[in-house]
Amino acid sequence: MIGLQAGLHIVLHFAVPALVARAAFREAFWKCWAVMTGVMVVDLDHLLANPVFDPDRCSIGFHPLHTVLAIGAYGLLAILPDSRLLRWAGIGLLIHMGLDGVDCLVQGG
Repeated sequence: MIGLQAGLHIVLHFAVPALVARAAFREAFWKCWAVMTGVMVVDLDHLLANPVFDPDRCSIGFHPLHTVLAIGAYGLLAILPDSRLLRWAGIGLLIHMGLDGVDCLVQGG
């Protein structure tokens, strides 16, 4: 059974991109939201860990696609001027990392 905190975390990974897409990219809401939530495939790097899921482990800094270097690359994607899709992907990845970071703080580590 999924815990309340984990359930809220998952819901936020869909709700926060929806709020951002609605506020900043209203004319392309559905496309923007789809890209921003689609980048959740970044969590496939969790499959490299043993155990795959540890409720007490902070993703930030542990998984390869959740490192400071990766987050910096996501920030660069978010400011690319010539590609809306890459910009949306970067924003979605930054939202994802931010939510994972908040989860780490709530866990106490």
